[in-house]
Amino acid sequence: MNESVLRSTLITKLANLILSIALPYPTRVAIDGVDAAGKTTLADELVTPIESRGRPVIRASIDGFHRPRSARYQRGADSPEGYYHDSFDYTALRAALLEPLGPGGTRQYRRAVFDYRSDSPVEEPLRAAPADAVLLFDGVFLLRPELDECWDYRVFVAVDFEIAVARAIARDRARGADETIAARYWTRYVPGQRIYLQTVRPQEHAKVVVENDDPAHPVLILGNLHQPGV
Repeated sequence: MNESVLRSTLITKLANLILSIALPYPTRVAIDGVDAAGKTTLADELVTPIESRGRPVIRASIDGFHRPRSARYQRGADSPEGYYHDSFDYTALRAALLEPLGPGGTRQYRRAVFDYRSDSPVEEPLRAAPADAVLLFDGVFLLRPELDECWDYRVFVAVDFEIAVARAIARDRARGADETIAARYWTRYVPGQRIYLQTVRPQEHAKVVVENDDPAHPVLILGNLHQPGV
């Protein structure tokens, strides 16, 4: 089912869908999508309606699980393959966060292990998650094989690449000239995302797809492939 909805309606529907999941361990929600699709904004918007229904929320992002700069750029700073294959430490993400919150896990977790800005590890405190907590985790490449089994609910935020790059330019303008930012996205990030879209086909793994070209009136697509445990 496809429908264009008001933003507030989208948030309410998504929160209700997530809250309907009953598991004996925290519900791990992936909010996946291409760069500048609106993943972080969507995850942040879901916090209040979920918490208002009495469920604790854990907010985390793939940004806390980068690999060191030398590893990320070992194929070259402009390499799309390097962006897709080398950017993130999936072993650490599973060990620090996803597996402890999953079935049989200790529920002792860390939300981040690395700060890409300082290019150094971070000392995140070990926290304890209630069994009824909801992890809202945003990032790129989340439904790839290394992680896919770790999610209890999968959301994919889709956007046209032209729109995504325009948003990225507006967001990153303080860091450089528009032309430099655009060139970086079209050379490394967009082709890296195309590798992911073509090889993994994440929209076919998602329970919900949000077409987010117009954030005020997103299109909500329900009823994609079934997900274990949902």
